[in-house]
Amino acid sequence: MRMIPSGGRIVVAVVLMMLAAACTRSVTRGSGGEASNLESWVKEMRARPAPPLDPLPVMQQFETFEYAAQSLRDPFSRAFTDDGSGNGPRPDSARRKQALEAFPLDSLDMVGSLGKGAGLIGLVMAPDKVTYRVRPGDYMGQSDGRVTAIHEDRIEIVELVPDGAGGWLERPATVALDNQ
Repeated sequence: MRMIPSGGRIVVAVVLMMLAAACTRSVTRGSGGEASNLESWVKEMRARPAPPLDPLPVMQQFETFEYAAQSLRDPFSRAFTDDGSGNGPRPDSARRKQALEAFPLDSLDMVGSLGKGAGLIGLVMAPDKVTYRVRPGDYMGQSDGRVTAIHEDRIEIVELVPDGAGGWLERPATVALDNQ
């Protein structure tokens, strides 16, 4: 490909500008057909009446409601906070956590028992695939579940769950032997 000398470039640029000016002039002047058609169409569109507007939606009447909560309990009063002064069961925060308290109760499986009568020991498999020995008084589950009794086919537990008003409720639960 050959290079155009700088003087030639100027000539080419001037010719292109003249062609562009001639094209622009012929479009604006034209024969009067295209430009006048466009102007007449615009005038016709402006002369037309605007389409009617949609009617405004009807405002709904809402029933008034008077909120009178003077007779209800105040959720921000100190009576419903857990300050430790209430009666009833409470979790022992100073107690050292046991290994089975790291797992949710429904993830623990009873796999058997050892011994007889009052000396019965429960065998519980945790999700980490380790089998633990459980005796009455031990804790398991994440809700401060204390083992109350061990039977050949189940382990009985009492869990402490919050009652929503700053106190605690005892809830019985069991972990049953899975007969397969």
